[in-house]
Amino acid sequence: MSGRLPTHLAVGALARRVNDAGGFAVVRARGEAQSGAILVVIEEDRRISALERFRDLDDRETLVPAGPNDGDGAAMDDYWQKRRVSDPDLWVIELMIPQAERFVA
Repeated sequence: MSGRLPTHLAVGALARRVNDAGGFAVVRARGEAQSGAILVVIEEDRRISALERFRDLDDRETLVPAGPNDGDGAAMDDYWQKRRVSDPDLWVIELMIPQAERFVA
């Protein structure tokens, strides 16, 4: 048995932590429950950005910036929807809370 938390539990815990802290979190797309990648879309001060959590070759979780860098919500929606076409296992969760990166890490 692997020591890593299944993706569906990690996404649920992230959403609960953000909501409990007074923010808003919503799962935009559900992926593979056990090992899907996670794309976190962050809306803060009317800017849209994204971070992706994935496992590197040493089985460590890494956060990297992802998606368009122009802060446009429509462009970000297009980005993650295209990603889901090529990777249907991808989870997409959107966070609306100040300093959202602290929850993602």
